[in-house]
Amino acid sequence: MPRIVAIEFSTAGKLYDFDAGTLDLAPGDKVVVETERGLGIGTVLQAPVERTERVPENLVAIRRKATPDDMATQERNRQLEKSAFDFCLKRIMERGMQMKLVRVEYQFDSSKAVFYFTADGRVDFRDLVKDLAHTFHTRIEMRQIGVRDESKMIGGIGICGRELCCCSFLREFQPVSVKMAKEQNLALNPSKISGQCGRLLCCLDYEYETYCCLRKNFPKCGKRVRTPTAAGVIDKINILTGNITLRLDDNKQITIRRDEILSDSAADALPAPPAATPPPEARREQRERRQQRPPSSPPLQQKEEKRQESKPAIATAPPSVEADGDETQDGQKKQDGRRRSRHRKHGHRRKQGDKPDTSTPPTPKTPGA
Repeated sequence: MPRIVAIEFSTAGKLYDFDAGTLDLAPGDKVVVETERGLGIGTVLQAPVERTERVPENLVAIRRKATPDDMATQERNRQLEKSAFDFCLKRIMERGMQMKLVRVEYQFDSSKAVFYFTADGRVDFRDLVKDLAHTFHTRIEMRQIGVRDESKMIGGIGICGRELCCCSFLREFQPVSVKMAKEQNLALNPSKISGQCGRLLCCLDYEYETYCCLRKNFPKCGKRVRTPTAAGVIDKINILTGNITLRLDDNKQITIRRDEILSDSAADALPAPPAATPPPEARREQRERRQQRPPSSPPLQQKEEKRQESKPAIATAPPSVEADGDETQDGQKKQDGRRRSRHRKHGHRRKQGDKPDTSTPPTPKTPGA
């Protein structure tokens, strides 16, 4: 049965499981282990625990406890890291490269040096690697990281006045969205909800689930509710204190508690306020004014009179007395009809004194007459 122990290689870094074997380890001990990159010195976080379930595959055994010589080697590597950082930063400034050097990390056996940097895009650092390899005579690895990893390596103080969560205890980054800030009624000001890395604060995720659970017991903003004394629309909700700001129909705001709400529906059951009745003197004056008004004709009669006044008088033509029979009358009707349609089409009206032309058209001559 393996004895598994959790080890970290940097503060608030990722935990790795190793086989303690027969070593007597305690939290805080320094040990030398074999990693994918080579030998390294880690710190024991928990005492060895025997497991029968969820045993990781390819479990690596711990080499030994760190000796004073191992600690001296690690300190010597720290000095090499500082000199490599200064040299690389100088070369970056001389070449004008668009990159920011964050940290240099040497392996325990000094077989490789890893240079961590940030950049907005791809960077051609082939000439830089040649200079570093020629100067330090070791393998060089350039690794680009994100802004959150940069803050984790550098560290700092947050807007809360404490050490950054990512470099003190937060081992893995969780996705953070603006929805979390909205759920907690925070001002969406980038300078207020952003951390040192320029991303949203990691602490917005800590209380998000608590706010979601507490909000289920409160009605939503914009909903109309009623209390024993008033009714209105919910304007603001303070989940931590339990206070609700209610906006009444007259735009006044009052603060109530959650248990004072009687119903979440529209306040129809509340009695409507009585209509203001005018005093007896005002009613008497209104009655006298109404009696002094002249009687008005019914609206239908007024409309009929106006219609008759505006209706134009149309002069009727006398019946034709020509002896041409039906052909003359039909021709006259067609001509009058064309004349009337022409006047309507162009917006002209015939004057009342004008009479239609009743002259008959000349009779066409037949050939041979």
